[in-house]
Amino acid sequence: MDAVITAGGIPSEKDPLYPYTQGKPKAMVDIAGKPMIQWVLDAVGGSKDVEHVVLIGLDKSSGVTCSKPMEYLENQGHMLANIIAGIHKVQEMNPKAEYVLGISSDIPGITSEMVDWCVETSMETQDELYYGIIPQAVMDKRYPGSKRSFTKLKGESFCGADIHVIHVKLADEHIDTWKRLIDNRKNVFKQAAVFGYWTLFLLATRMINADGAVKRVSEKIKIKGRAIRWPYAEAGMDVDKPHQLEQMRADMEKLHPAR
Repeated sequence: MDAVITAGGIPSEKDPLYPYTQGKPKAMVDIAGKPMIQWVLDAVGGSKDVEHVVLIGLDKSSGVTCSKPMEYLENQGHMLANIIAGIHKVQEMNPKAEYVLGISSDIPGITSEMVDWCVETSMETQDELYYGIIPQAVMDKRYPGSKRSFTKLKGESFCGADIHVIHVKLADEHIDTWKRLIDNRKNVFKQAAVFGYWTLFLLATRMINADGAVKRVSEKIKIKGRAIRWPYAEAGMDVDKPHQLEQMRADMEKLHPAR
């Protein structure tokens, strides 16, 4: 499977991470002696299930490397456009490709083993979208005090992962729906409203769990979707705020002390 890594985000002056990035891509902020994205590239590079990498938003001048063959694409200006362009590049490189592994550049804690777990767990079934979620208990145990936002549904509370498996055909279907979902990715209730107020009601009243929500959404847009419950919090520990950056710096320096 080929991987698409999105790294196009540049925090604005109003972004709380701006003092750390100063107009440069967030992916290049230093964590334990490396650009944040380099940790992600190292994890992908060591994966036995990933063959090629498409990196979006950076070029060779960034200095980041990967042990797997890597292609560069310019930032397309919107997260969805980046994802679509990445999938199309994978199809150009490998016309027989069926699935793509999509990864955000701001989850430096992931490892090669976690990448392989995601691919292999997803490929246990033949679905089209595998949406990763991380139970709150898993996140709070691994990263106490991370202050992540959790979605509370029937019998469970979770946050989203930032690594997913996607069927390549979805790059050309339901584009307006994907755009609305991505634009509202920080608000699960606004996302639910995209699929109608009954779906929103079920979520708001916690009458449905994650599997039920995925099933309902899948039926609405006529795709085969599946929720993937991660046992690894690293997949959802993205760096969005200064305290999360400092927490990841401390954690990664502990795991990888300077020699």
